[in-house]
Amino acid sequence: MDPATSDPLHSAVEIQGAMLGRHKQELSAARHAVETLATQVSNLTEQVHHLRLDPPATSRAFESPEPRINNPPCYSGEPTECRSFLTQCDIVFSLQPNTYSRSTARVAYVISLLIGRAREWGTAIWEARAECTNQYQDFKEEMIRVFDRSVFGEEASRALSSLCQGNRSITDYSIEFRTLAVSSGWNEPALLARLLEGFRAEVKDEILSREVPSSVDSLIELAIRIERRVDLRHRARGKELALSVASLSASLPSSSAGSGAESMQLGGIRISTEERERRITNRLCLYCGSAGHFVTSCPVKGQSSSVSGGLLVSATTPVSPSRSCTTLSVHLRWTGSSASCSALIDSGAEGCFMDETWAREHDIPLRQLKEPTALFALDGSPLPRIQRETLPLTLTVSGNHSETISFLIFRSPFTPVVLGHPWLVCHNPSINWSSNSILSWNVSCHVKCLMSAIPPVSSVSSSQEEPGDLTGVPEEYHDLRTVFSRSRATSLPPHRSYDCSIDLLPGTTPPRGRLYSLSAPERKALEDYLSVALDAGTIVPSSSPAGAGVFFVKKKDGSLRPCIDYRGLNDITVKNRYPLPLMSSAFEILQGARFFTKLDLRNAYHLVRIREGDEWKTAFNTPLGHFEYRVLPFGLANAPAVFQALVNDVLRDMLNIFVFVYLDDILIFSPSLQIHVQHVRRVLQRLLENCLFVKAEKCTFHASSVTFLGSVISVEGIKMDPAKVQAVIDWPVPKSRVELQRFLGFANFYRRFIRNFGQVAAPLTALTSVKTCFKWSVSAQGAFDLLKNRFTSAPILVTPDVSRQFVVEVDASEVGVGAILSQRSLSDDKVHPCAYFSHRLSPSERNYDVGNRELLAIRLALGEWRQWLEGATVPFVVWTDHRNLEYIRSAKRLNARQARWALFFARFEFVISYRPGSKNTKPDALSRLFSSSVASTDPEGILPEGRVVGLTVWGIERQVKQALTQTPSPRACPRNLLFVPVPTRLAVLQWAHSAKLAGHPGVRGTLASIRQRFWWPTREHDTRRFVAACSVCAQTKSGNSPPAGRLRPLPIPSRPWSHIALDFVTGLPSSAGKTVILTVVDRFSKAAHFIPLAKLPSAKETAQIIIESFAV
Repeated sequence: MDPATSDPLHSAVEIQGAMLGRHKQELSAARHAVETLATQVSNLTEQVHHLRLDPPATSRAFESPEPRINNPPCYSGEPTECRSFLTQCDIVFSLQPNTYSRSTARVAYVISLLIGRAREWGTAIWEARAECTNQYQDFKEEMIRVFDRSVFGEEASRALSSLCQGNRSITDYSIEFRTLAVSSGWNEPALLARLLEGFRAEVKDEILSREVPSSVDSLIELAIRIERRVDLRHRARGKELALSVASLSASLPSSSAGSGAESMQLGGIRISTEERERRITNRLCLYCGSAGHFVTSCPVKGQSSSVSGGLLVSATTPVSPSRSCTTLSVHLRWTGSSASCSALIDSGAEGCFMDETWAREHDIPLRQLKEPTALFALDGSPLPRIQRETLPLTLTVSGNHSETISFLIFRSPFTPVVLGHPWLVCHNPSINWSSNSILSWNVSCHVKCLMSAIPPVSSVSSSQEEPGDLTGVPEEYHDLRTVFSRSRATSLPPHRSYDCSIDLLPGTTPPRGRLYSLSAPERKALEDYLSVALDAGTIVPSSSPAGAGVFFVKKKDGSLRPCIDYRGLNDITVKNRYPLPLMSSAFEILQGARFFTKLDLRNAYHLVRIREGDEWKTAFNTPLGHFEYRVLPFGLANAPAVFQALVNDVLRDMLNIFVFVYLDDILIFSPSLQIHVQHVRRVLQRLLENCLFVKAEKCTFHASSVTFLGSVISVEGIKMDPAKVQAVIDWPVPKSRVELQRFLGFANFYRRFIRNFGQVAAPLTALTSVKTCFKWSVSAQGAFDLLKNRFTSAPILVTPDVSRQFVVEVDASEVGVGAILSQRSLSDDKVHPCAYFSHRLSPSERNYDVGNRELLAIRLALGEWRQWLEGATVPFVVWTDHRNLEYIRSAKRLNARQARWALFFARFEFVISYRPGSKNTKPDALSRLFSSSVASTDPEGILPEGRVVGLTVWGIERQVKQALTQTPSPRACPRNLLFVPVPTRLAVLQWAHSAKLAGHPGVRGTLASIRQRFWWPTREHDTRRFVAACSVCAQTKSGNSPPAGRLRPLPIPSRPWSHIALDFVTGLPSSAGKTVILTVVDRFSKAAHFIPLAKLPSAKETAQIIIESFAV
């Protein structure tokens, strides 16, 4: 290398080396500077730390002032409130760091807020200068260790598993749920399922009807929205705001932030601005609202954690509108005045209260208490002291319970009167919570309170409420005299949900009836009726387009009763099918009853209103004007159903237990007099509460025998009403079909008392048919006299008792079946009848054999008394005189009819026992009455004689019988058929097939006719040949194959020889041995080829010929 060129390179390397040296020195200096800065920062950090721990005593004017907050409530050592108390203290320390910067200051602040046992512990460790008092964090951990008993881990899981919403709001439930969820350690899916499970049913159903959220927060938000919707829905339905006694104090004055109560204090309640100004103006205590002291010296303020020495109410917050409270309608009386209102029943209130505003509005006399009474809520929150009470007032509940009572005056804007726990303890009422009604009272109330009851409506004077003569009413019910009131029964009843609606068929209007002419007595009766009804308000003048006629009928006493002709209206009315009870069912529930009371409702139908807007449809015309009903009149089609529904619902919980109701007749029955009095009181009280009134002069009380629904009910059993029996005995011989129908209709009511009623009355029933001429015969007179005799000798039927064994006696004859249901009496150990049953056999049933007739008797008897026998607790016994029936239930082979009946018998538990006919006389008599002395063995025809149009013997049979005189019948011929000789076989075939009555029925029909009467060895073969040769059948016979359908043209070919047509010309003279020509035609060009053949080829031969000829 040339030295001249290397010198510049050496110079450049030296320069770079010098630069690197300088950079190294600079980096070393920079590292030293960073270390110095780090040391300074460390020193400054330590100084700042010391400055925070030991701030200078002098205040800093440039710092912003710390916020002022109230002290947390004092802590008494309650384990569940420890962490909450410490958390509130930490909030104070974080908001005021300058004030509580030292640990010792924080510890001292916490100890100063301790009370009770917590203060004793804090004082001990502070005076002992325990190590934990030097650092606040150590003190906090020590306090948690000593006092905290918060729920964690497994305990939180157990509490969370049993947590439910109950009657709380979603918000309260979710707060407790979130608190336990934090400590439980559960994952999100488990918490979500547990939260959903704890909701109330209505909230849970709404949530499950839509997509369930995937997080706990979303689910709680959805539940809160649903709860609000449910509350709004309940308000829209018209539900009143329900408040417990606690809700009465929600609007009352209480402590506020400005009156000494801390805003952070638990349980603190703010008062309204108006109440605060009122207390300041009147120089009252801002805490309790009393006079004579101020909030700083309030004696109540220091007692907020205790409720001793004062009255207690339920809570201090309004109840959700969706919740209902139990209220009763009460009536208050005092000197010179009275008023009615609703009273809230609250077992959590320790007194009876009255709203101050309501008392002032009604001028109720008040007086000062000797000493003010303190009032507290359940959570210990103080309420304003009570300083006044009412003078003794007369309180009436349920219209018949009256007492003298004083109420404490209390601000309660939602409920005028509150009846608390002392009132409930004193009277011990039995309350039906679903209907808000009182069922019974304490025993002492029957002597005191219930003896001075008054009517609940103040507008009715005592003279108007006079119920009339109560001499027939026992003294036990005189306190309920209002239920026997005449004036209340004739006054206008209130609208209820049971108002009678008159819905018309579509496109119809009520017709206008005729105006009837009235005699002078009828006109006078009409004037009296209209005058009374107008005064009572049950009718009003009308301008309705409808109008029914009015006429009069005579009562038993000779007076006139107005009747409205509503037949036209009833024809176009939509019928109410509410069922009336079976009168026989009244006798099925009387077992064991020894005392009976019968009540008759006064003005029964007039105690129900016509639905508002339907009154015009009840309008009626009279010579004195046009009127319409406001109450339910007699004669409407739906009147019985509407009234039965009302009374059934009023007495629903008593029906068929000790009460039976048929329209306005009420029967009460009981096993003992003491229980019977309670039952009657319950019924009378329930009727009074529902504005239903009783006609005392038509009632029977505490009787051992009573006439009800045409029967006499007694301890021994049930028998016919003697008055009705006498009416039957005195009944004259019917002169016409209508009179006979009237007699049978009257007698049929008592058929359960008469043995074999159907068969006895059979000759009379036959005369009621319009198809026969009415002619009174000897048999009809005999049946008429016998039926009267049966009425006079009818036995007393005992009431069935399903707890004891039944005996069913059955028998069957050629004309009918009979049965008796009996039970053995416990008194005389004899079998007494409960009911009779008889059935006249139909023509088809008379053709049954003896066994099936006897089994039919059992089948019909069990069906008739199913309601008793199917529910019997003891298997019943069936007595029959047919021994084979003993084994019917174990038989291995049954015919079709017996198999059907066996399915019916499987519902019952019974034993069939054989009883000789000599001992089975009673049912045998039922079945054999009116049977002929000599029974016919020939089967009876099902069709009546009037339906037979000719003889059933054909002329062909005479021809065959004549031919048989020359040709005897072979032994192979069946006994019930005629042998047909050869000369007459063609005539028989023509009769069975070609005759006008036969109608060419084909092979099967012809054979069926012949097989019924005739026989010969080749009968089937000859019949088929004859039918096949019938020219008439051949002409009219239709083919068995389906139709071929419509012809369609062949498709047009698109080129030559793509489609060809083949045909054969046969029958030609032989030419060179050829007699057939095969023609092949091209369908496109119509070119033809003719191929001679010796004979007609087969399909395969034709195909080969085509292939060979056209070289396909």
